[in-house]
Amino acid sequence: MVTGMLRVMLVDDEPFILQGLKVLIDWKKEGFEIVRTAADGQEALDYLREQQVDLIIADIKMPVMSGIELLGKIRTEHISEAWFVLLSGYADFNYAQQAIAYKCTEYILKPVLKENLMELLHRILELSDQQQRRQQETRRNERAYLARTLIALVQGRFDDTDLTYVCSHMHLSAGVRYIELRMRGVQADEEITDEEKRSSQKKIQDACSEFLKRDAEHCIMDVSGEDYDIGFIYCDALAKEAQLEEHEYLESFLDFLRGIVNLPVVMIVGKKVQDIAEIAKSYASACILRSCQGFREQKEICFYEEDVQVGMKGTVLCKDSLDALLHAIEENDHACIMKTVDLFYQEMQRLGVSEKMMSLNINYLLFYLVHLASEQDSGVNQEEILRLISENTSEKGILRGSKAHFCRFACTYGDYLMQLRGKVSKGVISEVEREIHEHYAENLTLKDLSEKYYINTAYLGQLFHRQYGQSFKDYLNEIRIEQAARLLKRTDDRIYQIAEQVGYHDIDYFVNRFIAAKGCTPAKYRKQTAAK
Repeated sequence: MVTGMLRVMLVDDEPFILQGLKVLIDWKKEGFEIVRTAADGQEALDYLREQQVDLIIADIKMPVMSGIELLGKIRTEHISEAWFVLLSGYADFNYAQQAIAYKCTEYILKPVLKENLMELLHRILELSDQQQRRQQETRRNERAYLARTLIALVQGRFDDTDLTYVCSHMHLSAGVRYIELRMRGVQADEEITDEEKRSSQKKIQDACSEFLKRDAEHCIMDVSGEDYDIGFIYCDALAKEAQLEEHEYLESFLDFLRGIVNLPVVMIVGKKVQDIAEIAKSYASACILRSCQGFREQKEICFYEEDVQVGMKGTVLCKDSLDALLHAIEENDHACIMKTVDLFYQEMQRLGVSEKMMSLNINYLLFYLVHLASEQDSGVNQEEILRLISENTSEKGILRGSKAHFCRFACTYGDYLMQLRGKVSKGVISEVEREIHEHYAENLTLKDLSEKYYINTAYLGQLFHRQYGQSFKDYLNEIRIEQAARLLKRTDDRIYQIAEQVGYHDIDYFVNRFIAAKGCTPAKYRKQTAAK
């Protein structure tokens, strides 16, 4: 487990003892490297103020500064947390007491025997291994907590404590945007398994970390809770440090990702806000922009200010056609919908409408559809419904933004509005809950369940969120984690086996979800519950 050589300092005022320790064993073979020798504690202290070592072996009695004094200095002044071994020809319990008070690792007598030194070094290696595991677990917990807190900010569910924590653990500045990184078409493609989607998402996340380096925490997974999305918290300082303009920086970021992961990654760029405290506004604008992307061929980078905000200020050319289509959708008259869609596209063609003006007319329709649904149920996230319906009606062989796609979308949205007015029975939610509890280890998807119970996918997801206060995927993950916790307490199965049993085929993803839910790793949870 230990990586690299452990750095060792030998401290003794007798040169032949120093030489004897150096040749007594093959240090490198055992995983250690002697980087410094010193004749007294002061000389050692001067070195330690500038350099770090992992292990100090020092004589207890030396001129200028003794080993005990050196140990006391580095501990009280927080100069080094290295493992400290005291050598002495005196079997004096008082010395041992002082050494223990200053967190001495070991206290052994001269002359040092090879067997004793080897035993000591093996123990140090074991301690180093344990320390690295603790540090890795601490870092993993900290990353999971920061990501969870950052998602709360993005979704507008935070307090001053959350805001302070995020600001103190991230490199932030003014000029903040929420940017969604997503794989073109992958989220809505039901032929791609969840495992494949998760694998692609992780590749993008790893590539983001490689590009951002010390600012890797600016990227977070699963912000929406429903898609395999990645959120990127942009701030002007990132582009400034790279000595690039904002557009240049984002283009270089996207080029880097595509070169590493070889996937069709796109950026949905929310509007710029003053600082991280307003990130929820930027996130909301990115959601609106994402909804509109369902009706046009996506660009590699889409900006809210350019694609939505500016367009909404223009003039709608075909208001009569669109109003007729709105009425047909509201009545859920599929025949009329198909007829009015055809008339709308004929009018667009007759007028020679540009792509930009086409988008403007469609945006007009989309926002009125959201308004219609909100009148029926103001508690549902209608922008999310719009996006999900758009993506799920854009299948292979149907061009995004085409008349066929638009027609399918309009008919599906009409079905949704009808179900919304009918207030679909909570019995369906109960059936979905039962399915989850009985088949949590299987590849359950909201789309499969919606087809089984004859209800619109997007609406079922929103009903589920209202009933349980969380998304379908979060609820499914919660059930899986609870079952994993039960198996950790009641069985001796390995962690990866338990992950498989409850439906996770990616061990890292399982561990991260477990930490988010329980506050510790599965291994630590097992140890804690076993001790009770």
